[in-house]
Amino acid sequence: MVDINARFLAFTDLFDVLGIISIGFFVLIIMETVWDILTGRRGRMRETIANAAIAAGNFLLDRTVFGLSFVVGLSIASSFAFFAIPLTWWSWVLAVIAADFTYYWMHRIEHEVRILWAYHSVHHSSPEFNLSTSLRLSWVEGLFEWIFFVPMILLGFDPVQTIAALLIVVIYQTWPHTQKIGKLGWADRVFNTPSVHRVHHGSNGNFLDKNYGGILIIWDRVFGTYQAEDAQVIYGVINPVRSSNPIVINFHEYWQILKDIRQASALRDVLGYLFGKPGWTSSPDREKSGHS
Repeated sequence: MVDINARFLAFTDLFDVLGIISIGFFVLIIMETVWDILTGRRGRMRETIANAAIAAGNFLLDRTVFGLSFVVGLSIASSFAFFAIPLTWWSWVLAVIAADFTYYWMHRIEHEVRILWAYHSVHHSSPEFNLSTSLRLSWVEGLFEWIFFVPMILLGFDPVQTIAALLIVVIYQTWPHTQKIGKLGWADRVFNTPSVHRVHHGSNGNFLDKNYGGILIIWDRVFGTYQAEDAQVIYGVINPVRSSNPIVINFHEYWQILKDIRQASALRDVLGYLFGKPGWTSSPDREKSGHS
């Protein structure tokens, strides 16, 4: 840990810049919220308040053992690295691209495995879509998501560089959470843009499980999960949470999984409810409707 702490100090300037950018986006969130209130466009202030409360919870948790999950996990993994990629300008470019590629697959798997969807569904649960939605992130996802980035470490990327590259990918994704920017032509086919990300948050028709990319949307085009915004988007999840309580929002899907497991009659059913796709059911009489 001493070594990784020293490396964090070496990247102080970079983390300071990322912090300033994050503050800038936070100001934009406040400005959009105020504008929507003044113009009557913010229909459910309780959703915005819930987003802010969830963000506050994450802010506090990041300063506890939860916040150390990424650092400790990737630091341990670095002991088993097969290579050592030097810290140069080109390795930073590679690190961001690798983090974005890894994020695509992590994001996709979180939609396809129910026990992982249980925490990721927090982000999708709002029936509204605005910049404050970017703050609606599970309180427990940090305990698990570092595992997806272990391959980067094993390939030789520095743990702190990996975390910084992931932060760049995550911070970028703030601005696409808006309905105030329309289609952007060619950019919608290369980058994660507001039009592209509106589709990702849609619960209707062929919008489900599409557009997983963080910065680049070319991953979706390569792996067949790209969908253009060609219809009105219905935001939220198929079976709404129907609560603005941050605790309920964070743990609602876990409770639904527990209820399903309690009525399971075989181990196969238990495994299906845990690791099957959201909407998996052992009963042929129940509709397989996709995301919970």
